[in-house]
Amino acid sequence: MGMSGAYGATDRAEAIATVHAALDAGVTLIDTADFYGMGHNELLLGEALRGRDRDSYQLSVKFGMQRGPGATFGSQDSRPEAVRNFLGYSLTRLGVDHIDIYRPARLDPAVPIEDTVGVIKEMIDAGYVRHLGLSEVGAETIRRAQAVHPVADLQIEYSLLSRAVEAEVLPTLRELGIGLTAYGVLGRGLISGHWSAGQAGPGDSRGFSPRFASGNVEHNLALVEALRRIAGAKGCTVAQLAIAWVAAQGTDIVPLVGARTRNRLAEALPAAELTLTADDLAEIARAVPAGAARGDRYPAAFMASLGVGN
Repeated sequence: MGMSGAYGATDRAEAIATVHAALDAGVTLIDTADFYGMGHNELLLGEALRGRDRDSYQLSVKFGMQRGPGATFGSQDSRPEAVRNFLGYSLTRLGVDHIDIYRPARLDPAVPIEDTVGVIKEMIDAGYVRHLGLSEVGAETIRRAQAVHPVADLQIEYSLLSRAVEAEVLPTLRELGIGLTAYGVLGRGLISGHWSAGQAGPGDSRGFSPRFASGNVEHNLALVEALRRIAGAKGCTVAQLAIAWVAAQGTDIVPLVGARTRNRLAEALPAAELTLTADDLAEIARAVPAGAARGDRYPAAFMASLGVGN
């Protein structure tokens, strides 16, 4: 998402080089959506992945979030005929013959989840999709979807700042044997250790995020400084600590890291080898207890579409 304008201006050549560096380092999961940059991100990845062994990586694609001129956002469209249409466009833009994990970006309140899952099952049977995924839905929706076709994973925000999944969603996933793909593990850069108040520039969506707003961001950055002290004692960066914390919550959880540059990628990758002890986790819990963040994780207009809150 960050490579296609969500956080301001991007460098296409650097973005492609970053994808190549990730693949060369052994990263195998690449996540995108058909609405990231209005199709820009899929075209970018299509170029970056050209010539690569298709079995060497997995593509996870979200679909259905409607957008309009001026990059405005609308509602989710998960009608079966729309799903087939979205999938056809995604396959073409990405330049592949199948998508590994296909998922509605949000729950469409006008379409039963059973209908949406049913058409994805048809696409799986036809060979265009390998696995069914979900995104930002609650426990009831997960159960209803699983009753139609096995769900591979739920993609949902999970980080030191966003822990609502722990109450009901994560136990449901574990009961059903479904994985969790955690996005926002660095809080959109807020807990990367590199953010400062007022940093959002033109075109950066974080300028509209409650957690980055004046009055909230100062509080949240104080949490980062507490993490920085722990990271320093551990001999790692704040970003590495935050990523490793998510990974430490279970072997069924995969952190998504949204690096836009090779430098940020190089910083993030060592987190995979960082082991947090019980004492480390307890110290982190004292520094950033559940619910410590100030501000919602999305603007109010988006919060209503989420299956869980903060």
